[in-house]
Amino acid sequence: MRQFLLFITIIVVGLIFISRLFYLQVYTTGSHSLFADNAIRKVYDYPKRGFVFDRNGKLLVSNQPSYDVMIIPREVEELDTIEFCNLLKIDKDKFLDKYKKARHYSPRLPSVFVSHLSKEDYAVLQEKMRKFHGFYIQKRSLRHYEANIGANVLGDLGEVNNRTIEKDPYYRMGDLIGKQGIEASYEKTLRGVKGIKFIQKDRFNRNIGPYKNGEFDTIPEPGKDITITIDSDLQAYGELLMRNKRGGVIAIEPATGEILAMVAAPTYDPNILVGRDRSKNFTKLYNDSIAKPLFNRSLQGVYAPGSPFKLMNALISLQEGVMTPKETVTCYRGYHYGRSFMKCHCASGTRNNMISGIQHSCNAYFATVYRKILDKNGNASKGIDVWSDHAKSFGLGKFLNNDLYVGQKGRIPNREYYKYAYPKTFYSTYTVSNAIGQGEVATTPIQLANMAAAIANRGYFYTPHIIKNIEDETLPEQFTKPKYTTIDSKHFDPVVEGMHEVYKRGTAASLQVKGIDICGKTGTVENFIKLDSVKMQLTDHSIFLAFAPKENPKIAISVFVENGYWGSRYAGKIASLMIEKHLKDSITRTDLETWILKHSLENEYAKPYSGKPFGINGRSAFQVVDNEEYTELRALLEKINNPEK
Repeated sequence: MRQFLLFITIIVVGLIFISRLFYLQVYTTGSHSLFADNAIRKVYDYPKRGFVFDRNGKLLVSNQPSYDVMIIPREVEELDTIEFCNLLKIDKDKFLDKYKKARHYSPRLPSVFVSHLSKEDYAVLQEKMRKFHGFYIQKRSLRHYEANIGANVLGDLGEVNNRTIEKDPYYRMGDLIGKQGIEASYEKTLRGVKGIKFIQKDRFNRNIGPYKNGEFDTIPEPGKDITITIDSDLQAYGELLMRNKRGGVIAIEPATGEILAMVAAPTYDPNILVGRDRSKNFTKLYNDSIAKPLFNRSLQGVYAPGSPFKLMNALISLQEGVMTPKETVTCYRGYHYGRSFMKCHCASGTRNNMISGIQHSCNAYFATVYRKILDKNGNASKGIDVWSDHAKSFGLGKFLNNDLYVGQKGRIPNREYYKYAYPKTFYSTYTVSNAIGQGEVATTPIQLANMAAAIANRGYFYTPHIIKNIEDETLPEQFTKPKYTTIDSKHFDPVVEGMHEVYKRGTAASLQVKGIDICGKTGTVENFIKLDSVKMQLTDHSIFLAFAPKENPKIAISVFVENGYWGSRYAGKIASLMIEKHLKDSITRTDLETWILKHSLENEYAKPYSGKPFGINGRSAFQVVDNEEYTELRALLEKINNPEK
């Protein structure tokens, strides 16, 4: 047997080699093996990214040609570095840094060396590329934002990072990906699919033509066009009204949940985050710790809802049967509980029922309502859970599961939340600030707009969403199926009537728009910070919630203006103007428009409250922009209202 051992070994080794060669020739000739073959160069053909249109078919986002200089480090030969740097408009240190980075990524795989060449730079460089071995030019498209609005809505593109590449093999170093807004939310829809060409190389690393006559090459699949729910004219108008202010505006169509406008202020021109200056401009925006333009206040801003939350307490009290619409509460300029006192601006001895309580925003009435809800069964611990569950059915205190890239849950507290502060006994007086939307309650502007839509619909809402149509696709059921609150529809009428009275004879009487029955609620939110353990009161926030018309509503809106004093001062005016713009496409309340354009809150940010009447001690009630800026704003307004001109 030993005499055949060498012979058998030779036969086995030979069979192994033959089997391996057969496998390589027959079973691994598909395109998947080509990516690991160093003798084949892979050239990607980037698809046209999908266009974005507004709800009226107006083009918002298109593409423009761009050119990237690519590098394959192992193929780079000696070159005139100074000439190359001059052509690329970079210095030598940056050249070396980019080369090291590319080599670290992969010596043999292509990566972006310099991105976003202009057509002029491309034309000059293309003629001399033959001198720079290891480099080549790859064509792709960049985004072009047709108007300088909606930066927080549309988002932007940026280069992928290593974490994304590891997570999704579709992307390669230097690829662009949606970073914010709909560019991020609908990245896979908009991006399309890259095409690829396999180029055969000889032993001297020279290109000798398509591999197998292009049998495995693929063509790019363009991204799909999408239509979003935003009305670009209303969006532009809202951004203009929010100039020189901080805050958020969300407008929703109650019948569909479609977002008509989503304004975050301050904002910026989305085109500054396109091209070679993107990184520099992004850094400036990111480091602006005062304005925070990258912070989407309409989705991420978490604030106490203030008096608009009284509407929620009214609805819960009706559902729980602890109040009737006609039952009255007497207000003595506030509400006494224990040793504490909650102030109210009602005249002493005023008797309010539910409608007039909403109309005059009576704190005493709603403190009574809130305590009755919690104390219904003599157990405030159980009562606050009942209260919390009702509020959450309106989408408060949780993510709305929409298609927007960012968001916050806000906070609707329950017994679990309070158990550490009050581990044993819990009384309704402990949390009575929740009655007026202060205390531990916190919401976002989009949640309040959604609450307004649910009230407008008398008990149901559609998940707020930004997508209206995707080419050759249908919308997900989550956006087309109504969600019902825990409040019966019969209980909404007195609350709606109270909101209507707010405009007719209440706290927003000065904001009426002729010919439109608006239902709304003003809010003034106390604004405190702690500085070195000292509680300091800053200028109050202005908040407003509304829908219109009263019957068959077409728009629900929430407006939040930081440091805007009181509800009707800034937020209410903006809400009335936005409603009129949407329903009439023209403005009759030009007095409100002029006031909003002329007044600025830039100097009011985080300003300590003097505790004295407005206008005293340098705390001016009227901060007017200069004539030059007002003229500029008026010109922009004319352009929005008369686009043909």
